[in-house]
Amino acid sequence: MLLGAGSDSEDVIQEACVKAYRKLSRYRGDASFRSWLLAIVANETRNLHRSRGRRDGLVLRAAAADPTSEVAEDDAVGAVLAGERRASLVQALRQLPVRDREVIVCRFFLDLTEEETVSALGWPRGTVKSRTSRALGKLRGLLDSEEVRHG
Repeated sequence: MLLGAGSDSEDVIQEACVKAYRKLSRYRGDASFRSWLLAIVANETRNLHRSRGRRDGLVLRAAAADPTSEVAEDDAVGAVLAGERRASLVQALRQLPVRDREVIVCRFFLDLTEEETVSALGWPRGTVKSRTSRALGKLRGLLDSEEVRHG
């Protein structure tokens, strides 16, 4: 969900598992199986983003235009159930660029080690370190400005 799959996360996981099964013979053991599988999940999530980018924009505009719509109700129920702080965090995460969001999710929500994050995202170690630092700074700034807005 935090990588942006949302309600489609089960479909993403299922597709990733099918692809992992089909490509199991290609697993070389260079990285842990967990990070190899998470890399496939991350790629499937990116595929989902590419395919639904325009649709999401339309849904958000429709929800804003008609606050009584089913989409707005679902979002409200989810925010109430998840709590205000979680909703703020998710909103801030969604405002981050995709690569920043990916590194934050891998390191802090999936609790991957730096090495596992390197394998999962396919980035050099230095990129993971620098992007993690910059992404955390951006996230802090977004959360601070959110806190100021809502008092």
